[in-house]
Amino acid sequence: MKVVVIGGTGLIGSKLVGKLEEQGHEAVAAAPNTGVNTLTGEGLADVLKGAAVVVDVSNSPSWEDEAVMTFFRTSTTNLLGAEAEAGVTHHVALSVVGTDRLQESGYFRAKQAQEELIKASGMPYSIVHATQFFEFIKGIADISTDGNTVRLPAAKFQPMYSDDVAAAVGRTAVGTPVNGIVEIAGPDVFQLDELIRQTLADANDPRTVVTDPHAPYSGAELQETTLLPGPDAQLAQTKLSDWLALQK
Repeated sequence: MKVVVIGGTGLIGSKLVGKLEEQGHEAVAAAPNTGVNTLTGEGLADVLKGAAVVVDVSNSPSWEDEAVMTFFRTSTTNLLGAEAEAGVTHHVALSVVGTDRLQESGYFRAKQAQEELIKASGMPYSIVHATQFFEFIKGIADISTDGNTVRLPAAKFQPMYSDDVAAAVGRTAVGTPVNGIVEIAGPDVFQLDELIRQTLADANDPRTVVTDPHAPYSGAELQETTLLPGPDAQLAQTKLSDWLALQK
């Protein structure tokens, strides 16, 4: 089966291409640095020839509200149109658990717009909602820092390993379209402020984590369960402690 991975040279995309190839599929990494640009349409028709499945794990280069909305609207519209012409039979997109609950955020409004375009396209589809990745935990601290203080709410948080994300997206891609959302998450639930506090302490980072219920997360205020998946989520096996051990 030919599977085209849009964003196929990034963190998730490169892992996904490798996993699909291991299973005997023809996986093609498509990105601007491989001559495929979903914003302009460059290279789309050629790369989609003979493809059965397209997996979109691309991301906007800018998180500024207008830019990210333009990226996801334009990219998704161009991609779905090219897929229809090429006879693609399954569109898979990677999105985020809680997207519909984070609409104060310009980024998540753009992700919601992407999902609505997919649902309205008539293309058989599967949208994978993943929780945040272990690899982004430090980044959450960084974007929440003011001076030497990190302000975060005490919301629940269920992160997962990027390898497990790629594996779940791969299973979805070669399966039957669900025409709905598949949720995936890590095996353990943490409290966001406590997790970042412990992570910084373990790294001998001098920043202080202050618990603030109104501190924004990507521009949105969190309720306790905003970032948690529903009861039917597929839970990954890799624990945060396992991943941390791999980093040493």
